[in-house]
Amino acid sequence: QVQLVESGGGLVQAGGSLRLSCAASGRTFSNYRMGWFRQAPGKEREFVATANKSGGSTNYADSVKGRFTISRDNAKNTVYLQMNTLKPEDTAVYYCAATAVSGIRTREYEYAYWGQGTQVTVSS
Repeated sequence: QVQLVESGGGLVQAGGSLRLSCAASGRTFSNYRMGWFRQAPGKEREFVATANKSGGSTNYADSVKGRFTISRDNAKNTVYLQMNTLKPEDTAVYYCAATAVSGIRTREYEYAYWGQGTQVTVSS
């Protein structure tokens, strides 16, 4: 089992920045690909970003490319999501997730472990 706990959400004005953190425990963190997803009110959960086990390879949804950066610190068992130039449409609950499956993974069902989520609200 992998336990994931997100933090860092909050209320920010459009154009601002936030950094989300996700602390992992339970299994060897570096054995898992990590991902960030988000769910806006009334919408399905969607992929945001993913990083491979070392953090050396990352992938992003087109909607956040160039604004968001995923990174990880395996020594601290933590994955981050730096969010810059935030827009009102970025408002959502953000979840981190972990998968032991190899390869680029962007689908919700490919991730076995999930955090409880952290709310991000961007005001216009």
